[in-house]
Parts: sequence; C-alpha cells; structure tokens
Amino acid sequence: MSFKKYIKAVGTGPKGNRELEESEVIDAIEAILENRVTQAQIGAFLIGWRTKLETDGELTAAVKALKKYMKFSKVENSLELGYSFDGRVNNPFLFPLYEEILKNFHEKNKDITPLHLVISGDLVQPAKNGLTTKEIFDSLDVGQYVHYFDRVEYLKELSLLTPLRHELGLRTVFNTVEKLLNPGLSEYGVTTAFHKPYVKKYLTMFKEYYKEVLVVKAAEGSPEVFGNGKYWKEVDGEITEVSFSINDFGITYDKTYEDISLEEALEIVKNPSDEVLKLAKFNIALYLVFASRVDNLEDAWKRLN
Repeated sequence: MSFKKYIKAVGTGPKGNRELEESEVIDAIEAILENRVTQAQIGAFLIGWRTKLETDGELTAAVKALKKYMKFSKVENSLELGYSFDGRVNNPFLFPLYEEILKNFHEKNKDITPLHLVISGDLVQPAKNGLTTKEIFDSLDVGQYVHYFDRVEYLKELSLLTPLRHELGLRTVFNTVEKLLNPGLSEYGVTTAFHKPYVKKYLTMFKEYYKEVLVVKAAEGSPEVFGNGKYWKEVDGEITEVSFSINDFGITYDKTYEDISLEEALEIVKNPSDEVLKLAKFNIALYLVFASRVDNLEDAWKRLN
C-alpha cells in the first residue's frame, strides 16, 4: 500500500484526518523501520500523526509493531523501570544506588522474592538534551540486581532513527511508546507521565505485556521520585490513584540542578549524602510495593531501614 495514504490520513487537517486501523499502523511502522520510504515521507508522517494526536488504539498498535523487531532476554523476578529516552538536566540518576540497597535488603529479608530491575537506554532522543541512562551505565559496572539493555542491541531499527528524529527536533509517537517495551520480559512495569491524560494511555498500551503496569508521578520523565507524588494502576477495569509524601518518611530533599553534567551526576552517587540515600531507598520501597513484594510503603520502609 502506498505510504502516501498514511500521510494523508494524519496530515490533511481536522476534516480529512482519520484514525489509522491497527493493520495500517503496523504497516507504516514496518515501512519506517525497514527504510522502505524516504526520510521526507517519514518526517511528514510522524509530525502529522503527532499533530493529529495518536489515539489509544493507534499507540497500542505501534507497540505491537515495534515488538516484531525486538530481541528479548528474560530477567526473572523483575520490574522494568521505563525511563524517558530524552535527557535529564535537573536531577541526578538514583539507579546507580539501587544495586547495593537491594543487595542489603535481600540479605536481611530472605522471605521476600528477589527483585531485579530492568532499565533500557540509547543515545539521547528529542525533544530536549541532557543526561541519558546509557551515559550512566557506560560509566558503571552492572551488578546482580540492576540490568541494562542497550537499544542498539535489542531494537536496532528504532535506534537507527535517532539522526532523523534529531533533525525533526520534535516529539513523535516513538517518544510515547519507547519507554516500556519490555526487552527483559519483566512481570511488572512502571513508567511516568507528564500529563494525567497519558496515564490511561500508558496503562492501555502496555498492560498486555505485564502482569501489572503502574504509572508514577515523578521527575523528568523517569520513574524516580524526588518529592511528594502519586501513582496510578488499573484495578478491576478502573484506574485508582494513590498519593504518597516523602516527608512522612523523614525525607526533606529539595535540591535541583541546572544542566547537571555527567561528572556531577556520577559524583553524587559515588559519594551520596544522607538525603540522597534516603531518596534512593524510598524509590526502592515504591518498587517493592509495585512488584507486590510487600503490602505497603510503611512495611517496605521499615524493612529497608
């Protein structure tokens, strides 16, 4: 089928636009990943689709299309942390501290099924610059409990679109669907949403691939919490919201950075302050709840401390 048909479907304005059928989304994504269309056509389609606003059905179909090109390597007893693939500028990454926290936790809590964390990364994607998980992992040794998947290895076709995406300089459908593709075949997945309407979108498009998916209100497109927040999950077909306060756990972190450098970020986790360590522990407490290892945050926090 002519790719121009898809451009017309998403790029002719409110009167002419229409929702793409699942088979059309899959065909369009395949044509893009396999370079069967020109760069100009890809750009026109992605921008038009984003402007039209992708429906939940279209996003779900896009995830299904990407899955066909992925290489999977199962990580048992794991929770995938769905980080954004654009940059981080205002906060350090906390995940380099998770390995030691989980190691100590499981040594003291033999009754808890081990929890492994899966994180993916690639070169920075639009629409902003900053630090990426890939840069951090390239500077670290991967341990027993934290597992890194490089997209150039598990979904090379999407990774190779990076130059075009930077040339466009705008968010596209790939920014929405790429965070939680589950290369480790994890049982649980958690990501974050910038805007509340995306909570439903994330729960809808990813729930087929996990035992449970959660969305947390967190920092800079990542499932790392630096302040008070909330999380959402689907229970019996309804989206439930749970609020939490880090202050209730004795954490008073309020530090922010401007264009944090890789060196600064690494120094923070190599020599963490007490408050940074508390924050990292609190995030692990959340993940223990998300992965059904404990019943509530209070129990997780008590066990961690």
